[in-house]
Amino acid sequence: MERREFVAAMGGAMVLGRSGGLAGGRTAVRLQAPTLGPEVFARRIDRLQQELKTQKVDLLVVEPSTNFQYFTGYNPGRSERLILLMVPMAGAPVVICPSFEVERLKRNSAVADVRGWEEQADPWRLVQQGGREMKPKRRNGVAAVEPSTSFESYLHLEDRLGGWNLVNGASVTQRLRIVKAPEEVALIRLAIAATEAAIAATFAQLAAGMSERDVAQLLSREMSNRGSPGGGLVQFGPSSALPHGGPSAGTLARETVVLIDAGSRIEGYTSDITRTIWFGDAPSDEFKKVFNLVHDAQTAAIQAGRPLMTQCQEMDRLARKVISDGGYGQYFLHRLGHGMGMDGHEPPYLVEGNETRLEPGMVFTIEPGIYQLGKWGVRIEDDCVMGENGVEVLSHRPAKL
Repeated sequence: MERREFVAAMGGAMVLGRSGGLAGGRTAVRLQAPTLGPEVFARRIDRLQQELKTQKVDLLVVEPSTNFQYFTGYNPGRSERLILLMVPMAGAPVVICPSFEVERLKRNSAVADVRGWEEQADPWRLVQQGGREMKPKRRNGVAAVEPSTSFESYLHLEDRLGGWNLVNGASVTQRLRIVKAPEEVALIRLAIAATEAAIAATFAQLAAGMSERDVAQLLSREMSNRGSPGGGLVQFGPSSALPHGGPSAGTLARETVVLIDAGSRIEGYTSDITRTIWFGDAPSDEFKKVFNLVHDAQTAAIQAGRPLMTQCQEMDRLARKVISDGGYGQYFLHRLGHGMGMDGHEPPYLVEGNETRLEPGMVFTIEPGIYQLGKWGVRIEDDCVMGENGVEVLSHRPAKL
């Protein structure tokens, strides 16, 4: 690596290395993850049943998904064989799965009542039986269907759950997951630390001639080495002007922009961080101007956030105004940010029209960007949580240039 490349790479590492993990210090981010024990999932089921009562819903049905994992502690994955969680307003939850999966579900999930169906049998008969057991007396029940449920499964539920009215379960699951408990924030912090260290280590190894795919593979290895599997977008020069660009055919040259948008996962919880650097001797004057403008837009949104007062759309408007006043408004092409937790993108969304007020415990990204097609783009993305007094940045923001 020539000196000019090394200076640029180390600049990125210095920006990103404040998490405590140096480029080569893999053990620095191998922290002890908090244990999500049975009491955590018992508390979640209790909160779910209280929410079902509040929304006058008698049952939630959930296929394998992050919501399945949120309530049980395990996501067995989907296949052509039915696995279904049924949580009534009152009483114990039930998991229905293939008989050969019963032991796996019992060992890995917090649900005790796991009912197996044989390969030659109709699994929906067990669902039908569970529906009869959980149905309210003398009236139809209301069953909330987890929103990512497959259409095929929805049709089976509609056909087999006699005496039940099916409704969209999004309002139930979103209300429970949108505010993170302390143990969830702790896991997100660990995912952030691993991601920051992996990005820093990747920047430190950049060399002219590498492809975007080469660097993306390097990034994934650095994350895996830190016990936090993940990956991300790697974009050079003009490619960085595409907010969600894929690997291009070009290779890395000096005096250009490198953008990495990456996330990794710890115990089911994610991070999402974007860093943009100049690879070469020194950044151009325009790059410094744009980078600092994006940084100022992010600062404006962070400083304005107040718990239970600030609407999501207000954060978006403030950041957008800074960029517009700086003369680059037409190049800010997407919303300011999104919620994150077990899904990389989840409510709340920081976008015009969203009047949701940010509550303590809500975790979200703030990621303004400026994208000039044919030239390059700059995005700075940090992960934040709304605290009791304002926005706390969970990641380590880069300094202005």
